[in-house]
Amino acid sequence: MNAACSELAWFAVHVRSNQEKLAALLLADKGIPTFLPLRREMRRRRGSTKELEIPLFPGYLFCQFPPENRGPVVTVNPVVRVVGVGRTPLPVEPGELDAVRTIVDSGESYEPWPYLTVGERVRVVSGPLFGLTGILTGERGVDRVVVSIGLIHRSVAAEVQRSWIAPARTHRTSTGARRGVMRSAAAFSS
Repeated sequence: MNAACSELAWFAVHVRSNQEKLAALLLADKGIPTFLPLRREMRRRRGSTKELEIPLFPGYLFCQFPPENRGPVVTVNPVVRVVGVGRTPLPVEPGELDAVRTIVDSGESYEPWPYLTVGERVRVVSGPLFGLTGILTGERGVDRVVVSIGLIHRSVAAEVQRSWIAPARTHRTSTGARRGVMRSAAAFSS
């Protein structure tokens, strides 16, 4: 990637269902940098099990381009729109996309997760996800750190060991968020 591309923002692109890989290929053919996070899933078909790579965020991929020149992106057939307000694309927060890249590149198990707005924020202090900040969740005895892309209301969860994480300091403004944090903090300390 050249220096000019590294200064451009990344944008979420909504594409037709099941055409994420095609859209990424067509955009890349136009020289547009893309990021399509994939995950592995085992599917059973006609008596056999097959491992497939499917989009982590179905219906979305990410592209890097100047916001005033979205034409080459929206003219690609599977592309529905660039996520934004009206005709103004809104960039993805760089830290959010970096966190998703860290999870995808970690080699650890990860999966899509419902988008969360409240919960205990934690920082990963050791292990392959070191430096990542997200929301701690626990289900069926498995701890996960959830990171979110706020613009498209999608999240991804990666399994962590409790010894890898520590509470992160964040600023909270709403009473509801504080109540949610209290519940999560109690779960965290157990």
